[in-house]
Amino acid sequence: MTAALTPSATSAPGRPAHRDRNVLRWLAGYTSSMAGDNVYYVALSWAAVQAGSPSQAGLVMSASALPRAVLLLGGGVVADRFGPRRVVIASDAVRCTAVLAVAALLYTTRPGLWPLALLALVFGIVDAVFLPAVGALPARITGREQLARVQGMRGLGLRCATVVGAPLGGLCVAAGGAAAAFGLAGLLIAASVPLLVLVRERQPAPDDDTTAPRPADTTAPRPAGTAAARPGTAWRDLLAGVRYIRGHRVLGPLMVAIALGDLGFVGPLNVGLTLLADQRGWGASGVGWVLAGFSVGAGGASLLLAVRGRLPHAGQLAGYTILAGSVAIGALAQLPGIAGGVLVALLIGLFTGLSGALCGALLQTHADPVYLGRVTSVASLASLGLAPLSMPLAAAAIGTWGTGPVFAGSAAVCGLGGVVALCVPGLRRAELPR
Repeated sequence: MTAALTPSATSAPGRPAHRDRNVLRWLAGYTSSMAGDNVYYVALSWAAVQAGSPSQAGLVMSASALPRAVLLLGGGVVADRFGPRRVVIASDAVRCTAVLAVAALLYTTRPGLWPLALLALVFGIVDAVFLPAVGALPARITGREQLARVQGMRGLGLRCATVVGAPLGGLCVAAGGAAAAFGLAGLLIAASVPLLVLVRERQPAPDDDTTAPRPADTTAPRPAGTAAARPGTAWRDLLAGVRYIRGHRVLGPLMVAIALGDLGFVGPLNVGLTLLADQRGWGASGVGWVLAGFSVGAGGASLLLAVRGRLPHAGQLAGYTILAGSVAIGALAQLPGIAGGVLVALLIGLFTGLSGALCGALLQTHADPVYLGRVTSVASLASLGLAPLSMPLAAAAIGTWGTGPVFAGSAAVCGLGGVVALCVPGLRRAELPR
């Protein structure tokens, strides 16, 4: 299987990404797919609760986590070998087929929990290849100088998908049950496929960081059948990607900064927020307002990067915004009133959204394209494989020490990511291309 690469003229040089129809087709497909994801999660949780006990529903909802975490690094190899565009299209095709099949099954019968658990398992396996591929694709559809703007556009698309998808899922469940919601999710994911088919790839420029080691790589797109004809190459490709990241003056410390930032962020802003709202008497509506403040701040950060396209001193700015976000996380647990909580949540969204977008843009612009799938898989593993482990730990720690000390400890862990970004010269001096 070969990746269909068009000449670099596919996206006209100097054309801003927000005016590039090729990029806009990708953005529309990505947003539609993510909206389908949000509807799917609402449908899955509702169907699982209706079909089994709360503990059984929890097992169904978490069934995708293990295969996703275990297979994620291998998914990066798949994305680099076969091309991110092909992998994303195939992933969305499999996901929409699986969701629509479960929708039809629920419409005609009451099968219990087993199809829901199987669907969650399929999503986890497919996500392991989808996530690295979707992270590597922007570098194949636009120039390096536009990747920061594309990162901001991607963040806006994700926010829109969340704002629209979850309420749509709830309305579908209320109107037609879980079968209707699964059907809508499948159609939204299916709508992304023709849009992504129309996206044209370009030959990306290689990474210009000459200090990074470049071991022999076997992941360049090759004719169908040759990958399987070379036993053991997938494992060598994976090790080559790990060595590349470890020896890179920007990517190595950037992975550490991302992992620390996510470890300190995920616990407090998920399970910790609910427990904090319960202690403060904010109620469920208070949680909603705090999350809304966070979303507005994160959306503003994405909009800033989408409009500006490039921010100077990107490595330094990422470090400072990680530190500022960590201070805001610690402050959230010290405020008794809901108004102050919403304001601080807005600042958390702004700072962490900006640092996340900058880290993503630095990752895409400093990684050699032949390694980008594997680089993205390592970053995704830190966010989706390791960081969720902090949620049960945060809940247990809050039960023992209370919200204030745990939020402060989480803020300290998050702040260490900023310290790494500011103390490692290669990352601190990293810039986005002009």
